[in-house]
Parts: sequence; C-alpha cells; structure tokens
Amino acid sequence: MLLLLALMAPVAGMAATAKIVKVLPHLLDLKGRHTLSPSLYERDAYQAFLRGNPDKCSALRFDVKWKAQFVASSALKLRIEIRGSKEPKPFVVEQPIEPKPWYNRWTYLNLDVESYRKAGEIIAWRATLWDGDKLMAEQKSFLW
Repeated sequence: MLLLLALMAPVAGMAATAKIVKVLPHLLDLKGRHTLSPSLYERDAYQAFLRGNPDKCSALRFDVKWKAQFVASSALKLRIEIRGSKEPKPFVVEQPIEPKPWYNRWTYLNLDVESYRKAGEIIAWRATLWDGDKLMAEQKSFLW
C-alpha cells in the first residue's frame, strides 16, 4: 500500500500539460470524402486534385491530433480559426473535447459549406486547445 502511494505522489503533484501534435487541413469533395482510398499517396493526390478543382469541393475539415495529460477539467475545447481570401474576419470552429490520460487523440472539426464558400481560399489557420479561458496549447500555419 505504501509503495502504491509513493508511486502516485509524483503524478498527483504534476501540472496539467497539453500539446497539439499535428493539424491536417483537408478539402472535402461533394460526397464529403477527403480521399478515395486509405493510401497516403492517394490522399495527397486527391487533395491536389480538389485544390485544382474548387467546384468539386464542398467543405473543409481539420484533423487535429492532440494530447492532454493530468487535466481534470471538463471544460476542454479545441478551436480552429481560419483566415480566407474573401473574408477579412477569421472563421472560428470550436468543439468541446474529453481528455483521455496518457493518450493522443484525433478530433475532426468541419468548416460548414456556407462558411467555406464565404472564406474562399484558405490563407492561414490556428489551432488552439483551451481549458475554460486558459490557453493550453497552440499550433498555427506559417502565415498566421
């Protein structure tokens, strides 16, 4: 019992940490697909095709890989801010998330069809992880 308490003590005193590991913006076709097969090569080729044919795009999806450790809050949320070529004001997509200790998680956030059309070509984006009003992690594109 004492050994268990001794091992748990450092974990209880650790501060909450969070990180956004990866952000992948994907165009979606008219059927809501970002690729035609599970191959990464095919996904990249299809994304290049969709960028070259904007009339075949219906929306934009951000796949965000994140991790949060030692977070006890239930007020975690993931936010994507998007700057487009047609609209000076950034579009914001937000979603509440649930922390899973010791694991990386993928969360998918969609910019709806109407907002995607209003935004035009995506110039820059910023992904942030929030615990209530406290910014815990951030990753942004080069032009943000």
